Amino acid sequence: MNQVLLPIGDGTEMMDTLYPCLRLPEDDFRVVVTAPEARRYHGVMHEIPPSTAIPWDITREQPSYHIAATVALQDVDPREYIGLFLSGGRAPEYLRYDEDLLRITRHFVDAGKPVGVTCHGIEILAAAGCLEGRKATTVAKCRLDVTQFGGVYVDQPVVVDGNLVSSRTWHDYSEQFPPFVELLRRATTNGNGAVRDSEFEEAAE
Repeated sequence: MNQVLLPIGDGTEMMDTLYPCLRLPEDDFRVVVTAPEARRYHGVMHEIPPSTAIPWDITREQPSYHIAATVALQDVDPREYIGLFLSGGRAPEYLRYDEDLLRITRHFVDAGKPVGVTCHGIEILAAAGCLEGRKATTVAKCRLDVTQFGGVYVDQPVVVDGNLVSSRTWHDYSEQFPPFVELLRRATTNGNGAVRDSEFEEAAE
């Protein structure tokens, strides 16, 4: 039980996605990338250009690296994974309609397994009906995905609420990953992938 599932699709934000792929193995967690099909996917880079003749008030999308998914969503057995990480970019806008991904997401939330989410990844939790009564943060333009689905939006870099560890963007990863990794460690120790409420509180401190 050391595998962490990472769903992606075309338009996945590569900084959002590559960081967990590289960071989690440092603590002996194997990241398994999943998607609608097992194939290579187009990543993108989202940023507000620092200097342009006409200012941008929202991020601009540019092509970035490619990344391969090794397992299709329909073939995922979530019981084989200890945690879930939902990255951002444009991919969640259409991935949230994938019934297999919604099934997978509900498993992790309902089972009390660690779930990390950043930026537009919150759209997947919202579509799965997993934000009712939960506190979370996300990029400001996605706050309605929290509040319109019964959650409480908190405007801060990272929010730990039970098994859910959310951040606004990848810029907050240095604060998000310590509590997320700690929950993964404790879930591994418990054997069934779940962590107790007292452990949520300790990881958030």
